[in-house]
Amino acid sequence: MSGRTTVLKPPEGATAPVRHPDAPAPGELLGAHYDQCFGCGEQSGGLRLRVRAGEGVGLTAEFTVDAAHQGAPGLAHGGVLTAALDETLGSLNWLQRVIAVTGRLETDFVRPVPVGTVLHLEARVTAVHGRKIYCAATGRIGGPEGPVAVRAQALFIEVQVDHFIKNGRSEEINAALADPDQVKVARAFEVNP
Repeated sequence: MSGRTTVLKPPEGATAPVRHPDAPAPGELLGAHYDQCFGCGEQSGGLRLRVRAGEGVGLTAEFTVDAAHQGAPGLAHGGVLTAALDETLGSLNWLQRVIAVTGRLETDFVRPVPVGTVLHLEARVTAVHGRKIYCAATGRIGGPEGPVAVRAQALFIEVQVDHFIKNGRSEEINAALADPDQVKVARAFEVNP
């Protein structure tokens, strides 16, 4: 148990996160990083998460739990809630202008989330150490002042775009590379001064 805690605790020498000067402005709606994404894309049965840039290296998101997201009758599936947290935490990369993937994600389920609920998510980067990005998120029922339903801590690892080219399925990679909008998103992350 203690090993898990130390993995998500920033090590000595970690630095405060820095918002990139070209990051979206506070309040700006972030688009999908990939239109086929289960989390932020427009997939049938997907999360269709709506993410807005916040202050500093933080953001907010909203996710409406619908019938396709059930685990137990009338309640959100824990894996779907974890996916919503993961997508929200991953969206923090827009604010730092880095490409990063989930290295570790720990989720605490505080209370059940009924179908029909709007889950308000808040996430922030807490520290950076080399390629490691430490972050946390909270999901509240009904709005930013609602009761906490889920919480997460995560460790993201910065990667280059080649990570996806090397490991992704070629037909999706080729389709994304042929899509000018997807290329534009990828190029926005190429420079991180």
